[in-house]
Amino acid sequence: MFSNNLLFTLFLTAFLKLAPLPTAKPATFLQDFRITWSDSHIKQLDGGRAIQLLLDQNSGCGFASKSKYLFGRVSMKIKLIPGDSAGTVTAFYMNSDTDQIRDELDFEFLGNRTGQPYSVQTNVYAHGKGDREQRVNLWFNPAADFHTYSILWNHQHVVFYVDEVPIRVYKNNEAKGIPFPKMQPMGVYQHMEQTHWARGGGLEKIDWTKAPFYAYYKNFDIEGCTIPGPTTCTSNPSNWWEGATYQHLDPVAARRYRWVRLNHMVYDYCTDKHRYPITPPECMAGI
Repeated sequence: MFSNNLLFTLFLTAFLKLAPLPTAKPATFLQDFRITWSDSHIKQLDGGRAIQLLLDQNSGCGFASKSKYLFGRVSMKIKLIPGDSAGTVTAFYMNSDTDQIRDELDFEFLGNRTGQPYSVQTNVYAHGKGDREQRVNLWFNPAADFHTYSILWNHQHVVFYVDEVPIRVYKNNEAKGIPFPKMQPMGVYQHMEQTHWARGGGLEKIDWTKAPFYAYYKNFDIEGCTIPGPTTCTSNPSNWWEGATYQHLDPVAARRYRWVRLNHMVYDYCTDKHRYPITPPECMAGI
């Protein structure tokens, strides 16, 4: 089994180097984003094309998009905190910034003890209902180099990608009475901070002797319908993210998705009978 996984990983790496990707919109940090807290802990690099986030005992930090979007794709390259980073979380997410009925799509990168695999947690809030956590152990060291993390959001589904490999799909099952985020525009947010829930239910505390902690972001790419903007944009079928290619996973993407779920998933709320004695309806409908 190990050798098969290794061969698949090598094949996947080679394939991704050759696979064509959608055209990205180059942007500097300040074109699309603003600092939301602790600007002293965010440093622009390479003429604003990359940034460094810092977490120490005084503060974490965060930034957000200047605009909100309804459908599209957001993508960034991130290099995570190296070494012993248990008790930290580096987040990349979309949020409607509404209270009771918020929509939210989360990437949360969990700090770890040295030598342990890095985990990424995803979550989906639709019409105020969340608690849909899934965790995947990454099959590479995300602190050694930059890797691309993307959220594709259209009328059919939300797909979370790591280096163009789908790790999670949340389908639009409104026809079955299951909420789907499609009415509220969302901003794009990032932050790095300490957390008490990410590792061992808070049993593993952050080791401040390892601070300061650094993470890096670059290749800021947001393509979607800006709100407020043309009212016809969100329903325009000619938007590339609404095209036939992006309405479902193609056979290659579906194989990658199954590989991740089979070999790297470490938690799925759908199978957590302690939290959910009755399987959530979206799990039964197929996510």
